[in-house]
Amino acid sequence: MENKRGSYITGKKAGKHIAEQPDQIKRIDDSFYQVKSQTLKFESWYDVVKTETGFVCDCPDFQWRKHKCKHVHAVEYSQTLRNYVKNQTVIEQIACDKCPACESINIVKHGIRHNKKYDLQRYSCKDCHNRFSFNLGFEKMRANPQVITSAMQLYFTGESLRNVQKFLRLQGVEISHKTVYVWIKKYTGLMEKYLEKITPQVGDKWRADEVWVKIKGDMKYLFAMMDDDTRFWLAQEVSNTKQNHDARNLLRMGKEFAKKTPLTFTTDGLRAYNEAFKKEFWTHKNQFYTEHIRHISIKGDRNNNMMERLNGEFRDREKVFRGLKKDDSPVFKGYQIYHNYVRPHMSLDNQTPADRAGIKIEGDNKWITIIQNAVNSREIT
Repeated sequence: MENKRGSYITGKKAGKHIAEQPDQIKRIDDSFYQVKSQTLKFESWYDVVKTETGFVCDCPDFQWRKHKCKHVHAVEYSQTLRNYVKNQTVIEQIACDKCPACESINIVKHGIRHNKKYDLQRYSCKDCHNRFSFNLGFEKMRANPQVITSAMQLYFTGESLRNVQKFLRLQGVEISHKTVYVWIKKYTGLMEKYLEKITPQVGDKWRADEVWVKIKGDMKYLFAMMDDDTRFWLAQEVSNTKQNHDARNLLRMGKEFAKKTPLTFTTDGLRAYNEAFKKEFWTHKNQFYTEHIRHISIKGDRNNNMMERLNGEFRDREKVFRGLKKDDSPVFKGYQIYHNYVRPHMSLDNQTPADRAGIKIEGDNKWITIIQNAVNSREIT
């Protein structure tokens, strides 16, 4: 039984590896695929055909075992990837090509507006004669969008508020470190309300862990939950204690945000997770359909290394600001947004968790794209 289970896991991982490599799978139609042999001695292709009972393969391994081989797993995983593309949510750049008053596209450039800190292109509508400028999301701001988003990028990549101020001063922008914090607070709240309405397409294996943080001089704990397949940071909350914390709200937030429950939930042996698991992940018959892995180890499949990596990210950031002033500091949500939607991860082939979760953000500056879409959706509603 153990050998069968072990070969199944190996075959599944091998199939995923094949599907992620280029030119390894040929899709003839939805029910007929060809998968390249992974044996270096042979340059051949195996036929994987869909039947009433599932996919079958003509490779020797499938013919002998009558069990899913790595070629079948590769096809199934490639179908999952194709479904991600079909259901992908695209956050597009806001097109500045219509008059905000009459929505006419018959507009022309009409000089430059010279603000105190930067210049802004001005336009004129030939239909309604309205004169306007495009600055969605950054109206009445003393700095231009590029400066503001550059400050946010520097801050969440590890610089202190004062170091961000010094960098901007070298660019000829005179602002205080308090102004940088105001920008972060304003736009983090704006993006949070917009992004929480978009459901990520995460996997079925989730993890949770906690890391201590210093807030107003006291040690508190940041509880966080993440998806294995996409590295998407699903939920977080700050607690005054570790052992007596009720983690039910954390699990509920993750479940409501992802609109699903996982098949596997990995944590350490903290009692708070097990009690919350019993209350949040069950069926109407009180039968658990989510496996809770509590006994983790440093090596092997039952480890929490991915979650420890996320804790390390936040720990590196926490060292710079040397403690926080508030439990609801925008740094927590801001860094979660940065981790999910802006920061590329080497383990994801330099994609963001949002990319893997079916959320594509267009544009070279993802901060500006998210902010402008957040403002635009608020105005529409």
